[in-house]
Amino acid sequence: QQMFADLNRYAIRPSKSLSILYDHRDYTAQLTKALIAKSPAFRDLVELEKTSLAPRSRRLFTLSALYHATAELLADMEDEPQQLAELAVSYWEAVAARLPEWQRVRLGELSAGEVRMDYIHTHGVVLQALGRVGNVLIRRYPQQWPKKLAALERIDWRRANSAQWEGRALSGGRISKAGQNVLLTANVIKARLRLPLTPEEQAVEEAVSRGTDDE
Repeated sequence: QQMFADLNRYAIRPSKSLSILYDHRDYTAQLTKALIAKSPAFRDLVELEKTSLAPRSRRLFTLSALYHATAELLADMEDEPQQLAELAVSYWEAVAARLPEWQRVRLGELSAGEVRMDYIHTHGVVLQALGRVGNVLIRRYPQQWPKKLAALERIDWRRANSAQWEGRALSGGRISKAGQNVLLTANVIKARLRLPLTPEEQAVEEAVSRGTDDE
């Protein structure tokens, strides 16, 4: 299986999710798979092999999206592996508690396809942004961070909210997961959580503002 993972990662990869699934050397891959197994928020809702989801899929997330999001969350943290694993579960459970659509899919009250179509918060760009913000939030508020996440409930995550998300999580109405889209989406979340922007983030915001003013 490791040979399969290496071949797929460095040669003919059928999908990022599949290479993560069978990779036993990458610590973040191991941690993400453990997270999916342990967390009720993700159990049975993650597509483990494909990197995209069919409209009628019952899954809300892909393994590759959660992998990248969790890598952002734990970036440069130097705790013991067990502590990091527990932190990842705690963080994503706390996020899930603030996003009622995730819970309603788990309870069978909404279909996964409906939520993916109408909301942006199950897509990789937002998951990665949430991971990026979580890294800052946990460092800044090591004890209070779960309460701070209450602000997520006040964000309008609907795809139809183009005034907020176009040029950030969306490009021409379609989900876009480029690095700058992740950063700009994270900036919105940071603002809601009252977290300061880094100089890089502020510079990107100013560039976006200048571009908007020129139109």
